[in-house]
Amino acid sequence: MIGTITFIIATFLVSFVCGIFTIPQITNFCKKKELYDMPNLRKVHTVNIPRMGGTCFMPCMIVAALLSVAVYRFNNDETLTISLWSFMFLVSIILVYTVGLIDDIVGVAPRVKFLVQILAASLMPFSGLYINNLYGFMGIETIPFCIGAPLTVFVIVFIDNALNLIDGIDGLAGGLSVLSLVGFLYCFQREGLFVYSVLIAGLIGVVVSFLYYNMYGGKNHKYKIFMGDSGSLTLGFMLAFLLVKFTMHNPNVMPFRSDSLLISFTLLIVPCFDVVRVILSRLYDRQPLFKADKRHIHHKLLRCGLSQHCALASILGLQLAFVVLNVVLYSFLSINYIVLVDVLAFIAFNIVVDMFIKRVERVNV
Repeated sequence: MIGTITFIIATFLVSFVCGIFTIPQITNFCKKKELYDMPNLRKVHTVNIPRMGGTCFMPCMIVAALLSVAVYRFNNDETLTISLWSFMFLVSIILVYTVGLIDDIVGVAPRVKFLVQILAASLMPFSGLYINNLYGFMGIETIPFCIGAPLTVFVIVFIDNALNLIDGIDGLAGGLSVLSLVGFLYCFQREGLFVYSVLIAGLIGVVVSFLYYNMYGGKNHKYKIFMGDSGSLTLGFMLAFLLVKFTMHNPNVMPFRSDSLLISFTLLIVPCFDVVRVILSRLYDRQPLFKADKRHIHHKLLRCGLSQHCALASILGLQLAFVVLNVVLYSFLSINYIVLVDVLAFIAFNIVVDMFIKRVERVNV
């Protein structure tokens, strides 16, 4: 009998190889059709870069996962049932992936993308998958469907857009996603949820292959590519789905875990905190909430004089630091105090960054 860890590793490798061979073809297609991400004052890059690298995320993930599930069933002579919410998840992520793909090719109005995100997110609670417990956060435990359903839709749409908005420098959205996905993979594997584990492993594999081309350009540096909305929206939706799935208390799926919400929150803390900070900053300055600017955390680190790769390493390090911090604090504090510490730590980090920015700007005057 082949162990589940072997299947997870095999799924990762199949998806990785699929991405390695597929992404150069996508890059050539983009160059032929002139499908580029054009530089502007807000963006970091200065030359036209192909923008559809994320189009292979969902196909590679699903193909690799289905192969593993098929071999697993044959090897173990087991029947794996597909729940209604699993089916609805597939429909939802296809919707989000499709609107992202169309946006990468011909463009889609922001309002249309937003409505599609809401529609896709709404399928989750109405299939029975929604946030039904806050595990003591703000003194709240079990919550009814009438509150959990809209909360779930909001959380999914928020996370989906948070990851899309933080996709501003090479490797950032992909790198943060890999860190989060590895965390979720550990959690789902620990609970014995095989199908979700191989699905996550499949997504990790193709994203890692994408990062190779995104950050280094592949062989002779001629295959550099961005993930585009088809990639960032797919990644964001997948991460949001995993958060809701792991947070939902369902004794038929896995036993009660008092740390479910904290784990899910921690794995996505940096992109979510950054979007909240940017929104509050725009409100304070009376600027339009959805107007693109250079307030995000990666923009601030670049203003400190860091290179893209150094800024990337700093943000990934910050994410890992929050994970370690919350794991340590969980033994001593309730979730309310842990979140408070996280907020204060993020504020302190931004204050320090702002101090460095002022110092650099004074030197350059």
